[in-house]
Amino acid sequence: MYQIKINQKFQFKTAQQKGEIFINDQAVTLDMVKIDENHFHLIYQHCSYKAEVLSMNFVEKILRIKVNQNIYDLEIRDQYDELLKNLGLENLNARKIKEIKAPMPGLVLKIIVKEGDVVKKGENLLVLEAMKMENMIKAPADVIIQKIKVKSGEKVEKNQLLMVLD
Repeated sequence: MYQIKINQKFQFKTAQQKGEIFINDQAVTLDMVKIDENHFHLIYQHCSYKAEVLSMNFVEKILRIKVNQNIYDLEIRDQYDELLKNLGLENLNARKIKEIKAPMPGLVLKIIVKEGDVVKKGENLLVLEAMKMENMIKAPADVIIQKIKVKSGEKVEKNQLLMVLD
């Protein structure tokens, strides 16, 4: 089960059981075809939709998609995220992160910060292109950029160290 908040306004509960999709406990019939890594075609209630994944932020669990020329920001939380939030422990891991590693292989397009910069949680650090998508890597907590280990234009592998934080 997932809680999905769209554009900071609309909230939905989704689940998948026995091959069926449920939104807010209602079964939904959806026909979806994957065109390539980032593009999908959907038919829902006899209407056709073209969807494109624009970016994914794995740390913040935020997905940006475009559906028929409209852009949506989705915040996705599972039952474990909700449990940590209810216990007041949602930022427990973020405070301990001392490194930023590449979540996937890709190309560093742009480094936004420099060594010594003080950044707040959620601020942009760098842009990583992977599978023809630009992924914004953001600060997991309030940190100081201690060392930048990559340069713009550099190819990186999954889990390669990008930045050291303090």
